[in-house]
Amino acid sequence: MTIDPTQKLNEDWPKLLALLPPGWEAKAKELGALKFGRRFSGPESLLRTLLMYMSADCSMVETVERARTGKLLELSDVGLLKRVNKSGAWLGWITEQLIQQSPVAAMQCPALLGRRILAADGSVVMEPGAVTSTWRLHYTMDISTLRCCEVQVTPSKTGESLTRFSVQQGDVFIADRGFANRRGVNHVLNAGGDILVRMNLSSLPLSDEQGSPFEQLARLRTLQPGQTGEWAAVMKGSKEDIAVRVCAYRKTDEQRSQSECKLKRVGQKKQKQLKPETMEAAGYVVLVTTLDCLDTQEVLALYRHRWQVELAFKRMKSLLGLSHLRKKNPEGAKAWLQGKLLVACLIERLIAAGEHFSPIEGDETEKGSAATPLSLA
Repeated sequence: MTIDPTQKLNEDWPKLLALLPPGWEAKAKELGALKFGRRFSGPESLLRTLLMYMSADCSMVETVERARTGKLLELSDVGLLKRVNKSGAWLGWITEQLIQQSPVAAMQCPALLGRRILAADGSVVMEPGAVTSTWRLHYTMDISTLRCCEVQVTPSKTGESLTRFSVQQGDVFIADRGFANRRGVNHVLNAGGDILVRMNLSSLPLSDEQGSPFEQLARLRTLQPGQTGEWAAVMKGSKEDIAVRVCAYRKTDEQRSQSECKLKRVGQKKQKQLKPETMEAAGYVVLVTTLDCLDTQEVLALYRHRWQVELAFKRMKSLLGLSHLRKKNPEGAKAWLQGKLLVACLIERLIAAGEHFSPIEGDETEKGSAATPLSLA
């Protein structure tokens, strides 16, 4: 027997409400989601409608029809589009609160106590039916809390750069090789922050303390497998030279072999001939940092901790299919992504609680089974 979607939504809704952070209803008006709230009975009906749209990935017209069936709204699909576009900040606030409340592995770094430690990353996303990526998601997350601090959506041709993010005095930005360029690094340093970024062979030119080009591979070759090393270097700043530290780890033979195989697959996929120097560099993890309060091992450990953020985001993508972006305009796309992140956070909270929430699914699903595919649609 098929359960009516509206009935199913009404049955499961209290479970979801119990997960929401205090003050979520008041924030709807404060952040502009309910500026024209007469079309909705209140924040609850708006959120329920938005979750139908975000989780089911259905069209505006279909969402409106379902919401009307549930007596949630009296609104056209155009009107709902406007509400979606204006709800991004509200959905983002709820998401950040949920992430902040989630238990995460503690990061022990007393030397950086009181400072924001931000992992910067990016992800390409597509609209349904697109052959190539059409948008790029840029975001920073506090690695000590997994709180999403900043999110931007740009056309996919826009490259990754630390210049996209706001910087507060004392911030520490941790980023992968795509962010290792002089302009982005100087953006953080000029605002009073510090950086810890992974390097490749050419994107971030450095010199040694005598002013000669910093020969990276020559120094790396002095390390034995499994050994770490550190060298002083200088980077050209906006106004003056900046002292930096180059910290490196030489991978074990097994780790190096895995990295080389991965690099070869990427090269074959892109039909690119890999240089011998590039293959050699794959055997190392090389970081550059302006932090002077950590030793080499602590610098490498701090960089490894950023993987917690990357894995958390990849998990959200796998849960919700974040590789497909539905909205075309930047405002709507940002709201759509914020909504997807919110739904993913709710799924993870429900998994932790041993519950299964499905607002519009008609089929019976066993509760408490982590192996059962979770769907909010």
